[in-house]
Amino acid sequence: MIIGAGGFARETAQAARAAGLPLAGHLDDDPALHGRAVDGVPVLGGTERVPELTDASFVVCVGSPGDYGSRARIVRRLGLPEHRYTTVVHPTAAVSATSVLGPGTVLLAHTVLTAAVRVGRHVAVMPGTVLTHDDEVGDFATLASGVRLGGTARIGRGAYVGAGALVREGTAIGAWSLVGMGSTVLADVPAGEVWAGSPARRLRAAAPPALEQLDHDTTQGDPLVPARGVNGR
Repeated sequence: MIIGAGGFARETAQAARAAGLPLAGHLDDDPALHGRAVDGVPVLGGTERVPELTDASFVVCVGSPGDYGSRARIVRRLGLPEHRYTTVVHPTAAVSATSVLGPGTVLLAHTVLTAAVRVGRHVAVMPGTVLTHDDEVGDFATLASGVRLGGTARIGRGAYVGAGALVREGTAIGAWSLVGMGSTVLADVPAGEVWAGSPARRLRAAAPPALEQLDHDTTQGDPLVPARGVNGR
């Protein structure tokens, strides 16, 4: 069951179908979508139905550059145990045997994880993204299409890396920061900031929804859970 029915959710539905997963439908909190189908997949109601769907597994597919903290908020609100979340990997993705993925993570078409890559929980990896040796991607991060990470790069919890961005080897992007599309990241990006350009430079603080997530993680404590392998690997 896919939570959300927007663009990313629709892409994930097609990836799930391509991977042969038993796709039941979408849940979305927009009442106008209930009872409709998006790309042939039914919208079966809102997230209030989650407690009754005791045999279903879920993947949360929401978020945008304007509010990339929404995925974390929904996961926290649902309060489901990790085993209720599935991992969706498009069959054209190349995932090395030494790489691991956390529950709820999505890898779309033609993504590549080369060697010893660690991807956390509820991460969105869009088409054509390349993660190279020893990269680490924190929970709730988003890597938009065509992102390239050099070796040992670190993407913080909830960070959003825009389409086509290049991240230099050994560089860190802080939690809940945003890197603009097409940027070249040559230096560490602090938490809670927006950087863009080539080379990327600070533009401003991140938007309030992202800063609220950063504040929540700092004050409440929500540590990164070690990623687990696909199918328990």
